[in-house]
Amino acid sequence: MKSLYFDKELTLREVLMPRRAPGEALIKVLLAGICGTDREILKGYSEFQGIPGHEFVGRVVECGSPQWMGKRVVGEINLACGHCSWCAKGWGRHCPTRTVMGIVNRPGAFAEYVTLPEVNLHSVPDEVSDQAAVFTEPVAAACEILEQMIITPGARVAVIGDGRLGLLVAQVLKQAGADVALIGRHGWKLDLAKSWGVRVLSEGAQELSASSFPITVDATGSPRGLGEALRLVEPRGTVVMKSTFHGAANLDATKLVVDEVTLRGSRCGLFAPALELLRQERVKVQPLITKTFTLDQALEAFEYLNQNSALKVLLDMR
Repeated sequence: MKSLYFDKELTLREVLMPRRAPGEALIKVLLAGICGTDREILKGYSEFQGIPGHEFVGRVVECGSPQWMGKRVVGEINLACGHCSWCAKGWGRHCPTRTVMGIVNRPGAFAEYVTLPEVNLHSVPDEVSDQAAVFTEPVAAACEILEQMIITPGARVAVIGDGRLGLLVAQVLKQAGADVALIGRHGWKLDLAKSWGVRVLSEGAQELSASSFPITVDATGSPRGLGEALRLVEPRGTVVMKSTFHGAANLDATKLVVDEVTLRGSRCGLFAPALELLRQERVKVQPLITKTFTLDQALEAFEYLNQNSALKVLLDMR
């Protein structure tokens, strides 16, 4: 089958078809999305080698359980052991021996076919298009904030970063009743958020004084975001880190101690709430799609992202 393969450089190559293990499904990938983590992998993040990609929608073509055959599905990306104390608590996303599709020791979705355990699969509602279903994983990551902490109605939240993840986080938190301010540097992206009723602020705006928000979310995807999130958070406030990137971030530890700030990491989330938001169209994702490439054009797609201020770029495997 055709696939993208990363081994110190990204290439398009033919690889063997994956063979499903017992309890797994073979899935024909329909669409896959390129995200910031995929691009950081090319810089060395997670030291991954193999087929990247973890945002996808596909159709089951082979499995052991008849109820999955032919189903349109998305898949949770963490593959846990199912036996350790973390898995027993329902926290398989933190299983110490887990693999992560397209990120840690597991082939990803930038290929014609992929395998996943049936327990990782979620059926895509008929109301959700293929293009929208691709966003299930990042919408779930945005929803994870709501699993980790209570967002009271009217809570003032600053989301820093107007890229794909920042736009999704802003929408999810607004739907949860928060008073969200999306902070960014790109006028056209901020205008998009404004059209959804999200309050927007340009970087450096006068309103962005130090210690002005009880909750801040770093969704910049770069080391710079954490410093700004710490600057803006109030004493005894909470900073949520959503960014993943290759390299280290500098932070003012004195600020954390003196202002008694809570620093909360936030990663993957549950798919069911994300699919429901997409089904009800309470989170808008179609306007985030900048361009779609075929798998044969996948290298061109990554180059396009390097040269353009794009939001979501998709790979069409159909």
